[in-house]
Amino acid sequence: MTLFSVEGKTVVVTGGSRGIGKMIASGFAAAGATVYISSRKAAEVEKTGAELGCAAVPADLSTPQGVETLVSAVAEREDRLDVLVNNAGATWGAPLEEYPEHAFDKLWGINVKGVFYLTQRFLPLLRASASADDPARVINIGSVDGLRAPAVENYAYSAAKAGVHMLTRHLAHTLAAESITVNAIAPGPFESKMMAFALDDPQTRAAIETQVPLGRIGRPDDMAGAAIFLASRAGAYLTGAVIPVDGGISTG
Repeated sequence: MTLFSVEGKTVVVTGGSRGIGKMIASGFAAAGATVYISSRKAAEVEKTGAELGCAAVPADLSTPQGVETLVSAVAEREDRLDVLVNNAGATWGAPLEEYPEHAFDKLWGINVKGVFYLTQRFLPLLRASASADDPARVINIGSVDGLRAPAVENYAYSAAKAGVHMLTRHLAHTLAAESITVNAIAPGPFESKMMAFALDDPQTRAAIETQVPLGRIGRPDDMAGAAIFLASRAGAYLTGAVIPVDGGISTG
């Protein structure tokens, strides 16, 4: 259906070598988009790129040099960018009394500053794609932990993801006049390296599933579908939204 088509669109997915980023990149590639993925680890991102048929760009987006590496790699090959998916991120868990200050510095740098400055640097290519009928799209990956206080002690992560949600709204308000929409997806539990410590243990996995109103862990299609919706004609009138893709966790 053309309402949900992303065929022919140019898409960048950061943190696209595994987990949620890989789910999103795979969905876009299967739907006929030209997809660029980035990750810090060159071997990993190149392996995933070959597997999915995506262009792979090794880049550490927590640094200005990494941001420039990715932007330059895309700009050398494309004259516009239709969709930017800011997914690269990190987490940190520790008891309250032991929670280190550098955890906040690291997670703020990757999860919030990285989103802002990569979006800023991609604005020329996003503007080249944008039109009133078919806006350019920025999709930020937040978290259900940024919507409600989580049971785990990941203070810097939940605070940073709440920051991503507000940054999404702020950028959406600023860029709407330029026909660039900015929305966020707030995932619940999905198969990823961040969740592996819990989901790889059958008892812990079962306990997490019982906390999800829909009774299961998220699947790749759940995540890809939300991103494709936001990037397609069906999502053209949404901006500043934070969409929970969490099986109903945020309703509690």
